[in-house]
Amino acid sequence: MLAVAALAGCTALDPAPLPPSIEADAMASLDYAMQEFMDQDALAVLAQVRWPGGEWSKAYGVRDLETKQPAQPGDRVPVASVTKTMTAVSVLKLVDDGLIALDDPVNGLLESFGAGLKPPGPITVRQLLDHTSGMPSYGDALFRSVDDVVSASNQRLTPLQGLKIASTLPWDERTVGLFHYSDSNYLALGLILERFRGKGYPQILRDDIINPLGLTHTTIDQELSDAPDLITGYITIRGKRVTGSPTLEQLGSPSHGVVSTMSDINDFMAALFGGWLISANALAQMQTAVIGPFALGMFKWSPDCSGAPRFFARGGFLDFRTIALSSADGRYQATMTLAPAPLPSPQENPDMQDERDLMSSQILSALMEAQDLLCR
Repeated sequence: MLAVAALAGCTALDPAPLPPSIEADAMASLDYAMQEFMDQDALAVLAQVRWPGGEWSKAYGVRDLETKQPAQPGDRVPVASVTKTMTAVSVLKLVDDGLIALDDPVNGLLESFGAGLKPPGPITVRQLLDHTSGMPSYGDALFRSVDDVVSASNQRLTPLQGLKIASTLPWDERTVGLFHYSDSNYLALGLILERFRGKGYPQILRDDIINPLGLTHTTIDQELSDAPDLITGYITIRGKRVTGSPTLEQLGSPSHGVVSTMSDINDFMAALFGGWLISANALAQMQTAVIGPFALGMFKWSPDCSGAPRFFARGGFLDFRTIALSSADGRYQATMTLAPAPLPSPQENPDMQDERDLMSSQILSALMEAQDLLCR
């Protein structure tokens, strides 16, 4: 953990320790929000908050509904699309190394994937990163029915296979240049990484992020269903409870394959915004949102008390919601994961997607409120 340790040691500009009352108010606010989730029958809620000179962690609930072992703050969870932020970092490292440019067209590379994709025009690396390529999301074809939720989730899916599935959907010329969130973009980026690095995506992520930062509880391609420190999620299918993430479909995905802890995710966010992973120019590009709030691999959000924008990564499976929030200077991090009560899939009940999105918004609001109190 050399980089993270060094980053933590840069305290010359840190303010004096906060009065205990401010820390207590901030953590009481977040603790209240976590208890509110538990009052709504959540299975588990985990959070960790960091600020200059301080850290707070908490866990509520159970690891699984079979053993009912208490959840711990250091337990591992599938963090879903927080993976995209890590993938974006690896792509920007390609840019730093001069192997590719953000505004380079990738159509030739896409054709070489052999996935049958037919881009309606030039598509750039930047458009893949900020979801403005218009590429259809393979999940729209893979998870069409209630039965698909289980059957497709229990099959290994390579990025190339995912893009082949995406190629069965129309790639509308009118969507190019507009924000359209699509997991397919990050499958394509994973294949671009493999092309330029000459190795598999999981190893690239280990070499670029996991190993240099000492993220010892973070994995990308390991089956962890029996791991004792893993929080298990659940959904319901026709009223019957079904064990959810992590699934085989998620394993190794450049879009949503990472399993991690609140502490490891905060280490990653601190290193990213502290300037330890990519160049200052690449980080500035990463923080630029051209269309809507989505920048390159993360969301750009409302300013903190310093007036600088904040950034967050958002992960969402049917059985987990994760938000990782950071200040632009990397001095404040706050990450929370919620495993809600087992709910039907959107294929069975379309209203459930809005319910899950509301949970993510509530997590973000709770983290921002705590961070605001600490920042002041």
